[in-house]
Amino acid sequence: MYIILVLIVLISGFAFWVMSLPVFGSLSEGTRLERIKALPNYKNGALENKSPTPMKPDEVSYLDMVIAMIKGNENSSPKKALPHVKPDFSKLSGLKVIWFGHSSYLLQVDGLHVLVDPVFSPRTSPFSFLGNKNYEGTDFVKTEDFPALDIVLITHDHYDHMDHQTILRLKDKTKHFVTSLGAGAHLERWGIPADKITELAWGETVEKDGLKFLARSARHFTGRLFKRNQSLWSAFILQTPNHKLYLGGDSGYDTHFKQDGESYGPFDLAILECGQYNVNWPLIHMFPEQTVQAAIDLKAKVLLPVHWGKFTLALHDWNEPVIRAVKKAEEMNLKITTPMLGEAIVLDQEYPVKRWYLD
Repeated sequence: MYIILVLIVLISGFAFWVMSLPVFGSLSEGTRLERIKALPNYKNGALENKSPTPMKPDEVSYLDMVIAMIKGNENSSPKKALPHVKPDFSKLSGLKVIWFGHSSYLLQVDGLHVLVDPVFSPRTSPFSFLGNKNYEGTDFVKTEDFPALDIVLITHDHYDHMDHQTILRLKDKTKHFVTSLGAGAHLERWGIPADKITELAWGETVEKDGLKFLARSARHFTGRLFKRNQSLWSAFILQTPNHKLYLGGDSGYDTHFKQDGESYGPFDLAILECGQYNVNWPLIHMFPEQTVQAAIDLKAKVLLPVHWGKFTLALHDWNEPVIRAVKKAEEMNLKITTPMLGEAIVLDQEYPVKRWYLD
């Protein structure tokens, strides 16, 4: 009995220590928590998707998932360093997009700089010594390379979209942070003043320097430690003086794409997740063919598939997402752009399509 009590104390102490680490952020309190509780999709102590979204199908057991992960896939990571283009951060008149792998990309809009879901640590993990290591060749840009940032936009609080160390390195060169409601608690714990943070619930907007951000629903989940869905996960519609973009964040396929296409489309560019999918979690990430359909639903003129090309979080071949997406886009007559890492897309001018991922 004494040994059991000691173990309980030790485990409780370890859990308390882990929860105290800054990397895990903070849960919402006070006014922020009251805003969350007032949302129509807050039920039974947590936020919900608009459609029922179990993490796994009923017919799939957790043992099945463990066995699949142990089995692995020798092609889930590239065999050699990925090629890249040295990013050109010079200002231009118009709209430029530079993708850095996975879901991190820079938007340059008439001289303004908006960095989305920045993750520039060596691993996708709360710890530097654990987790998925970045592919060779993807460390070609550092946080210190970026110009002064007008806005950092964070779609949700997962480690592959909201990286603690990256935020610490960017906070003093960023004017303002825009994110989903609840995620601001993490940012405040990491030393970012509340007046530099704007948190949006689905349907809310903010305008900064002539750029309008509208938060929209997605089909996903959140959480950095034990408690899930205490902050929102969102897509964002970005309206610039001359263009409209759909910034998808993470989302499984659902009717919200068609609804947003009908209400807010057409879009000049849709940047949508296309990777880290699996039959064991089919509702929280899209398969490539669904990504193409989502872009069509949105009435997007061009699709940029992201959420691949930097680290492995699923069991498919590392380049399978883009291969399948390109094939389906061609079948559906949808324009798709596949830039190399660091290569610029310039709206209405340059849409790279080189199949570098086949080399």
